[in-house]
Amino acid sequence: MPRSSCHFHIAAAAVRRAVIFLGWFFALAILAVPAFAANFTPQTRLGFTTGDQWEPAMAADTHGHVYILFPQYGAVPQCSACIMPTMALVTSSDNGSSWDAPRPLLVSTTGQFDAQIKVDPEDGQTLYASWMQGPHDIVVARSQDFGRSWYFTVAEHSPDVDIDKPVLAVRGPNIYVSFNHDQTLSVAASHDYAQNFSSTVLNPGAGPGWSLAAGATVDLVGNVYFSWAAYARTDLLTRPAEVFVSRSADGGRTWSATSLDVSSAAPGCPAQLCSPGFLGSQMALASDDAGVIYALWNSGSIAGGPQRIYFSSSTNQGGSWSAKVDISNAPNGVEHCFPAITAGAAGDVRIAWMDTRKVDNDNHPVWNTFYRTSTNGGAIWSAESQLSSPVHGYDYILPMGFLFPFGNLFSMAIDNVGVTHVVWGEGRNYKSPGSIWYARGR
Repeated sequence: MPRSSCHFHIAAAAVRRAVIFLGWFFALAILAVPAFAANFTPQTRLGFTTGDQWEPAMAADTHGHVYILFPQYGAVPQCSACIMPTMALVTSSDNGSSWDAPRPLLVSTTGQFDAQIKVDPEDGQTLYASWMQGPHDIVVARSQDFGRSWYFTVAEHSPDVDIDKPVLAVRGPNIYVSFNHDQTLSVAASHDYAQNFSSTVLNPGAGPGWSLAAGATVDLVGNVYFSWAAYARTDLLTRPAEVFVSRSADGGRTWSATSLDVSSAAPGCPAQLCSPGFLGSQMALASDDAGVIYALWNSGSIAGGPQRIYFSSSTNQGGSWSAKVDISNAPNGVEHCFPAITAGAAGDVRIAWMDTRKVDNDNHPVWNTFYRTSTNGGAIWSAESQLSSPVHGYDYILPMGFLFPFGNLFSMAIDNVGVTHVVWGEGRNYKSPGSIWYARGR
C-alpha cells in the first residue's frame, strides 16, 4: 500500500570487532542459520542515492537486460517537475554487472505507487510496467526497445472511489492487471498488447472487507492466475485472513477461486510505525515452462503471533494443489513475511523471503532475506542461503541484519544465462529512511 494513502583509538575498534565476530559465531552455532551466500554478490544499493526507495519490482529478458522499477520518495535529480513519489527505472544491459543511472518513467502531477514490471515470456523482450497513478488510475506501459521508450495507457479510471495495489501478469497480447476497488478485487484485461482494457470483478460475493492481490502469472495455454488475500475491513489485527488463488480460462471474463490457507491475524508493528496488517498474509505466484503453477505465502496459526513461509504447487492448471509445506529452517517462533518467487525451465523454481531468526547485540530480532532453489518442482530444496549482508554507513543495517523491511514486497528474476537476481528494501521502520538493495547469483 502507499505510505501516505498507504535512514558509529584502535583498541576499542579491535574489541568491537571481536565482539561482533563472537556474536556471529554463537548465533550461527545456536540457531544453525545459513551463512551468507557464497555464490551471490554482496548486497549493493541501487536506485537514487538520495531520498527513499522501496517496494522494488524486477524483470529480466532473454537479451541480458535486467530491469528494476521503484517509487522514488524525495527529489528526482534533474527532474524539477517530478513529485513524490515518482516511478523510476534502473536498467542493466550486462546481466547485472553494471547499471545505468535511474530515470523517471513518466513525469506526472500526481504520485505514483506500487511498481510492477514484467517481460513477455512469449518473445522474451517486450517489457510491461504498471503502477497506481494517484488514487484513481491504474497505468500500464509497454516498451519494445528495452525500456528506452514507452507507450502508456490508463487501464482503469475510477473518478469516485480510490483504487489500490495493482498486480500485473502478461503473455503475448494478453495483459492483466488486478486492483482493489473499495471492497472488491477487479482485473482489467487487454487482448491487444495493452492498448484497450475492460474490467471484471474477480471476487464477486466476497463480502465486506479488503481483498488485495499479491501475485499473478499466465501459463503456457493462456490461463491467468491471481493470488489474493481477503481481509476484514475492520479489526485487521484480530481477524483471520484467507488466501486464495483465482483462475480464468476465458481471458479474464469469469473466475474460479481456490482457498489455499486461512491465516491468523498478523502481528502488529506499531513501534515501527506500521499501518494495520503490514505483516499480514500474502502470496507470490509463478509458473514454469512446463505450465506448473507455484505458490509461496506467509501464514500464522495464533492471532498476533509469528507466521511461517509455505509452498504449494499445481500440475493441473490450478485444479488441485499439493499439501502446503513449511519451507523455512528457522526455529519455531521466528516471524516470516514477504514471499517472493520466480520460475524458469520445467521444475526450476526459486524462492526468497524475510525472517527474524537473528538478533542484534541487544537481543532484539533483526530481519534478513533468505533464498532456496529447487530443480524438481519443489520436491527437494537446496540449503538456505542468506542474501542480505552487512553494509557500513547505514544506521538501519547492523552486523546481524537490518532493522525492518522497507515496503511489503520485493522481487526476483531469472536471466538468460540462468542467474537469479533479487532486489528488496531495507529501512529503519515503515516510514523511512530506507533504500533498495540488490544481489545476484545461483
